Amino acid sequence: MSKGHPELATAFTSNVERMKWHDKALWFVRVKRDNQAKSVDEWEELRNSADRIKTHTLANLDTYLEAFEQNALKRGIKVHWAKDASEHNDIVLDILRSNNVKMVVKSKSMLTEECHLNPHLEKHGIEVVDTDLGERIVQLRNEPPSHIVLPAIHLKKEDVGTTFEKFLKTEKGNADPTYLTRAARAHLREKFLAADAAMTGVNFAISETGGIVVCTNEGNADLGAGLPKLHIACMGIEKIIPRLKDLSIFTRLLARSATGQPVTSYTTHYHGAIEGGQMHVVIVDNGRTNILAQDRYIKSLQCIRCGACLNTCPVYRRSGGFSYGYTIPGPIGSTLAPNRDLKKYSTLPYACSLCASCTNVCPVKVDLHHELYYKRQEVVEAGYLSPIKHNALKMATWLMCHPKLMDCAGWMARKFVPILPRAIVYSKFNVWGRGRELPRFPKNSFKELYKEKKGKK
Repeated sequence: MSKGHPELATAFTSNVERMKWHDKALWFVRVKRDNQAKSVDEWEELRNSADRIKTHTLANLDTYLEAFEQNALKRGIKVHWAKDASEHNDIVLDILRSNNVKMVVKSKSMLTEECHLNPHLEKHGIEVVDTDLGERIVQLRNEPPSHIVLPAIHLKKEDVGTTFEKFLKTEKGNADPTYLTRAARAHLREKFLAADAAMTGVNFAISETGGIVVCTNEGNADLGAGLPKLHIACMGIEKIIPRLKDLSIFTRLLARSATGQPVTSYTTHYHGAIEGGQMHVVIVDNGRTNILAQDRYIKSLQCIRCGACLNTCPVYRRSGGFSYGYTIPGPIGSTLAPNRDLKKYSTLPYACSLCASCTNVCPVKVDLHHELYYKRQEVVEAGYLSPIKHNALKMATWLMCHPKLMDCAGWMARKFVPILPRAIVYSKFNVWGRGRELPRFPKNSFKELYKEKKGKK
């Protein structure tokens, strides 16, 4: 049986120092996001507009996708449709084989990670080089990304130094970020010049124009797509937006939400192949239409992959991306993964405090905490909740349905738990207490305080 989030999170949190700096690093990004949001007077208006555009687009998705295809074909772009990951991988492989490609440079694409494209191509003798610096670091380490925007956030500069020492032959013990970045740049420049093809993801596909937009901070997508004669862009069906003028709303939200900067360094429009070249767009479903058919979860398809929900989530920040066991971690992954396989990912809806911070920071207003709450109900109804947790929740429900017993239990807890030996309170039966300390008990309950205050008026 595969490990769930609690077991995988335990492995990450066992290194307390790593957990603390991971938490601190992501909160730093969250604060930057907040500062940027405050600097834009119409921030909430932008979010509302983005929500309306995405809601409208998803309600008319077939129309906009077909219009995109027609307009792309007019520009000489070849459009392919894939129902699932396997079909997507085969289409890409066929394109590369028909062009005798031996090595492809790839910019960041969570869709290709979702489809496990790299191993598929490598199995057929095609070298794939991830050119985003963070992606390249984890690729050399044979690890998946742990964050959808900051793929190597789980690593310290010393880890990167050791990795580059092994694969790029850098100086032993040199973990200077500038030195390591220059070494990576020299290494990747050789790959760019030798590549037979380039692959990119798609941040936005514009139905009105038949073109795509890719947003990066390193320019690797531009360099990759600008040198080889073959460019393949892979996109999920939800990446479509209706009009070119809609794009400005999303670009104002994306970078501010993702990294706390006003705009990405490179926002590049691709509306056709380079001279003498080919451009292909592969449009992928891979379970998205199943979500489209569910009113409770359809808003998860509005996600623009900014990562803001990960940066704010107290669970993700402390448990790390690998604890989710899915391509996309954090709150958005915790709702997407169970939609793909409820049994396998049954623990993810519980990797959440229901604090709603993810929903509050989402630039397109995905109702994440509501979706995770609904998913919990589905897990219980399907019988996938662990017996220990299920019985504990049933007992708590029964107790809360009897107010007088609840009051009595609260009084006893306040009276006696503080004087009990730790060995009894934090025993093997208290699973919750393995990584937590009970707060100091108040002298009076909220109900008692409320009655007291009310009586004084």
